Amino acid sequence: MESYLFPFDSLICMLLGISFTVGFTLLLVFIIVPAIFGVSFGIRRLYMKSLIKLFEWATLRMEQGAKEKNQHLYKPYSNGIIAKEPVSLEQEIHEMRRGGAEPEFDMSDIFYFCRRGVESIVDDEVTKRFTAEELESWNLLTRSNYNFHHISTRLTALWGVGVLIRYGFLLPLRVTLAFTGVGLLVVLTSVVGLFPNGRMKNYLSDKVHLMCYRICVRSLTAIITYHDSENKPKNGGICVANHTSPIDVIILASDGCYAMVGQVHGGLMGVIQRAMVKACPHIWFERSEVKDRHLVAKRLSDHVADTSKLPILIFPEGTCINNTSVMMFKKGSFEIGSTVYPVAIKYDPRFGDAFWNSSKFGMVNYLLHMMSSWAIVCSVWYLPPMNRMEGEDAVQFANRVKAAIARKGGLADLLWDGGLKRGKVKEVFKEEQQKLYSKVLVGSSEDRSRS
Repeated sequence: MESYLFPFDSLICMLLGISFTVGFTLLLVFIIVPAIFGVSFGIRRLYMKSLIKLFEWATLRMEQGAKEKNQHLYKPYSNGIIAKEPVSLEQEIHEMRRGGAEPEFDMSDIFYFCRRGVESIVDDEVTKRFTAEELESWNLLTRSNYNFHHISTRLTALWGVGVLIRYGFLLPLRVTLAFTGVGLLVVLTSVVGLFPNGRMKNYLSDKVHLMCYRICVRSLTAIITYHDSENKPKNGGICVANHTSPIDVIILASDGCYAMVGQVHGGLMGVIQRAMVKACPHIWFERSEVKDRHLVAKRLSDHVADTSKLPILIFPEGTCINNTSVMMFKKGSFEIGSTVYPVAIKYDPRFGDAFWNSSKFGMVNYLLHMMSSWAIVCSVWYLPPMNRMEGEDAVQFANRVKAAIARKGGLADLLWDGGLKRGKVKEVFKEEQQKLYSKVLVGSSEDRSRS
């Protein structure tokens, strides 16, 4: 009986061997080789165009179904819940007092601060920047519009086919590519680290990093459009960009080489960091060193002073924002006095949400969410280099760079600190409102004394 099973076992082994050979050949020809030479066969862009047509058809079907059933398909959209006019505190308080006598303090002034407090709670500019950007139409991933509860039979079948494609084909392929990219990065950077310092080592390090990051980009089916490449960061400078996701790093590093800055980690991330620093002078800080601003500033200054070293990549917001706005830039990287190369990154949420809500999802869940999306589509703009102007402090310089990034990426420019999502409001913000109110009282007292 067992003799009859041997031919069957041999057939299975042969089929598995052929499948592995074919799979490895396809991986080598269509992924690794193009990543080495930085070329693309245009398959991903063709895939993106097909998805756009599919989404347009699905949206049309939903609109027709909603019209037949007399349902509202879209939520009313507005930039803000409360209409606000740019009026100063002094003007508003004067209007509340109805132009009457102006004592040093009036009980009605309390209602101004109460109203502004309630408005801030109802239409919070900070908290809503840390939730996923809502889509007006369905992208066959989730029901992004809660006013539409019925999906036609065709759309349901299409959604089911999409689930099979994303989880049955794309997800395993992407996980394989991700492990391939990370594995090659660890092995090859360790090998390059054995070479003596010099041009050959720098050349090999650049090629290895670019190849591995491009493989990782393909593991997300990322379709990236780079604009104004003549402004790409150069050695001895600092590249600053808005921050939406941890993959911002590989999005930028797949088009150019950078020196990374970050805290030393353990586990798999620690293995990657130790391998990378052997091939290229990245800047890793111990946990105890992160809060030492002078030590951080010195190591950054020493790095940019050497024009043979790669430009530093920094995300001054310090946290991930949902790609609708740019929040306050920390001033540390703008105090060094080096040339700053601003970069704006804007993701297209129709194909997949790149925003990482770290308070809701862990890294593994986030990567699973990303790899089971249709694709990651984004645009990157390299802005002209900027330097501190005479008489300009680090905060003003940071705000000027932030405004330029927001303008280019079509993002809202906000003054709020992104750290507010986990911490309390800083006392300086409260003191600012107290100073404004005190000026109103002092001003009215001076007016009465003159009269």
